Amino acid sequence: MKKQVRTPTGAAKKSAKPTAKAAAATPRTNRKPVQKAKSKATPKPAAVVAEPAKVRIKLVRDSFTMPREDFERIARLKSRAIDLKRPAKKSELLRAGLQTLERLDDAGLLVVLNALQSIKTGRPKKRH
Repeated sequence: MKKQVRTPTGAAKKSAKPTAKAAAATPRTNRKPVQKAKSKATPKPAAVVAEPAKVRIKLVRDSFTMPREDFERIARLKSRAIDLKRPAKKSELLRAGLQTLERLDDAGLLVVLNALQSIKTGRPKKRH
């Protein structure tokens, strides 16, 4: 026969942090919204320069395939930007290129698109 070991009542307390599942299962409807305390200072007159409202830009992640030469072009453009004391990220260079292409007329855009080397789209097959 085995003896039952009794633990003190304080030893079996649950941890103060709820698990991720318990937190996700708990509805948040019972919480009251937090309101900021109103300042008793007088509001600034409208004649003072108003700060422009910050616009939140929706970002989209995507992936695409490019030839190695185009990645090398990006690297050369990044080093040119560093020489100009204005470091640029790859995404900034691509966005700048899109804006430049958008300014072209239809004939110019057609010339640039026809000069591109066509590539096979899609993801490369995995090698085992």
